[in-house]
Amino acid sequence: MSSSPSTDLRAYRRGSGKARWLALVVFAVGLFVAASGSALSANVPASVQAALIAKIACFDRNFAARAGKRALVVIVRTSDDQESAHDAASIQSALSQQSTIGSLPHDELTVTYTSAPALAELVRTKHAAIVYFGSGFSTQIPAIQKAFSSVNVLTFGADPEYIPSGIVMGVDLVSGRPKLVVNLTQARKQKVSLPASVLNLMTVHR
Repeated sequence: MSSSPSTDLRAYRRGSGKARWLALVVFAVGLFVAASGSALSANVPASVQAALIAKIACFDRNFAARAGKRALVVIVRTSDDQESAHDAASIQSALSQQSTIGSLPHDELTVTYTSAPALAELVRTKHAAIVYFGSGFSTQIPAIQKAFSSVNVLTFGADPEYIPSGIVMGVDLVSGRPKLVVNLTQARKQKVSLPASVLNLMTVHR
């Protein structure tokens, strides 16, 4: 499914108030990607991912209760992958520049992945609102999906290929424009609840 400026603007015009706002945000960051030349890259820039994470959290009906007074974002990197370390540093820097996430003040915590059950336990203990996975996790996603299926948290993947395998959400470049992607089945298991008007703006895997 492709997304064009006219498609995004049609979604803006017919959506509800909040959904129109998200459509406009996606349209705006799409223009930023195109203007910066980043659309030529296979990866969505960290700054764009951070902006979308900050905005999409506003639409998750369970986000405020999950996050409490401050939203904690756990950023996960692998122990032996320089690209993963770079992704973690980039998204932490980009998120730190967001004034709020889901309209809340926020903190970021970078951790090194050891196992899916250990990470799930850390997320429960820390009451994390969002868990971000950078590159290097393709072979770990099935284990993560299983361990997180009873955890109340929004998982977000840097690689859109993570989403069909069990990460709740990510962002892809479609015809050079950012497109949010969601695994609706996993979202429900992890208590991430988005209105239909917002899901209509995404690529949905069931």
